[in-house]
Amino acid sequence: MAQQQTINLPLWTVVGEGAIGLLSAAYLTNAGYPVQLHRRTEGPFQFDFQSGTNSQPIVLSAPRKLPYTHVLLPVKAYAVHEAVQQLVSVLSDDAQLVLSHNGMGTIEQVQSLLKPKQGLWFLTTSHGAYKPEPTTVVHSGRGQSVLGPLNQAAMTQQSAVERAMHAALGPVTVVADIWPALWLKLAVNSVINPLTSLHQCKNGELSGLKHAAAIRVLIEEFVMLAKASGQKFSIEAVAQRVALVIEQTSDNYSSMQQDFAKNRQTELNYITGFLLRQAKQHGLDLPAHQAIYQLLLQKSPR
Repeated sequence: MAQQQTINLPLWTVVGEGAIGLLSAAYLTNAGYPVQLHRRTEGPFQFDFQSGTNSQPIVLSAPRKLPYTHVLLPVKAYAVHEAVQQLVSVLSDDAQLVLSHNGMGTIEQVQSLLKPKQGLWFLTTSHGAYKPEPTTVVHSGRGQSVLGPLNQAAMTQQSAVERAMHAALGPVTVVADIWPALWLKLAVNSVINPLTSLHQCKNGELSGLKHAAAIRVLIEEFVMLAKASGQKFSIEAVAQRVALVIEQTSDNYSSMQQDFAKNRQTELNYITGFLLRQAKQHGLDLPAHQAIYQLLLQKSPR
C-alpha cells in the first residue's frame, strides 16, 4: 500500500544546496516523495541529515525528468530572480513554484516571468537548519510554516502543494493572504539580522537592556511603515514577537550574521533595503534603519 502511495506522489525539484532546501528534501524523501536536486554541479548529491540524535544519509538524484512540475525554491532573496529566469524553459505549463526566503521584494519579479497557468506560492518558515559542512545539514530548531498562494493558478493544485509542504516543513498553516505573515517575518528579520550582523553576536545576546533601546526604535519605525503599506501591527505585538524569536533562537547565529562573518553576499537589500525603498515611496524617514543599513553596507562584501 505504501509503495502505491509513493508512485502517486508528484516529483519535487528542490533548487540549490542551502540548508533549508536540503532539510526539505530530506523530509520529503522520508515521506515517500520522489525528489531531485537542481544545482550548478551535475550528478547526484549525497549528504548527512542530522536531526536530534539521529543521523541519516540522503541521496538526491540530479534532474532526470523534464519538465519540472513541482519546484521548491529556497534560495537567498538576491538569487531568486536569476534562478527563476534559468528555470522558466524547463517548467511545465502548469508548474507549481514555491518560494521561501528571508526578506521581501522578489514576488513581483517572479510573477512577471511565469505563464498564466503556472502557480506561485510563498512559504515562510521558522524551522532552523545549518550546514556545518558542505555535505551535512542539521535540523537545529523545529518550527512551523505559513503557506499562501500568490496567483489564481496556484489554487488549482492547493491540496498537492499543501501536503508536500506539510511533509517538508510542517506543520503548515495555509492562508489566503500571505502578506501579513511576510510582513511579520520581515519585522523580526529587520531587527535581529542587522543587529546581530552589526555586533557579530548570537541572537540571544540581543536580550537585556544593552540593545533594548535600539530594538524598540527599529520596531517603532517598522510599525509606522507597515501601517502606511496597509499592514496594521501594534508596537507591543511586534516587540513580543521579536522577543520570543530571540528567546527561541538564543543560541543561534542569524543567517545574515553568518553571511557577514564568512564574507558572503547578504540579504541586506531585501530586508532593511526593502524597508527603506518602501519608506521612500511613502515619503517616510526611517533614521534607525537607515543608520544600520549604512553601517552594514560599509561591511558588506558586495
